[in-house]
Amino acid sequence: MGNVIRWEEARPVDALPGLTRRTLGETSDVMLTEFRSEAGVKIPPHSHPNQQVGYVVSGQIEIIIDGVTALCKPGDSYAIPGGVEHSANFLVESTIVECFSPPREDYR
Repeated sequence: MGNVIRWEEARPVDALPGLTRRTLGETSDVMLTEFRSEAGVKIPPHSHPNQQVGYVVSGQIEIIIDGVTALCKPGDSYAIPGGVEHSANFLVESTIVECFSPPREDYR
């Protein structure tokens, strides 16, 4: 059975100082999240078993995937296989939307 999650009902979580995460929806196989960041936020290098696909809604981020750096602007997307180290730098105030498969337990 499906459901609708209203943005204003999705609980904001302070993922890091200046970075807010909302879990927007999920099934048993995939999770949709939104991240809103202030300029200058840095997500340190990390990895997780979940596959991750992201889309830049607004702003500009520098994403480093397996040692390769890319500048992403609105409309750009990226894909990160599970287990691959990655990090991100939010160069300006930005909003990104990401999917994780399987869903991240720590984001529930």
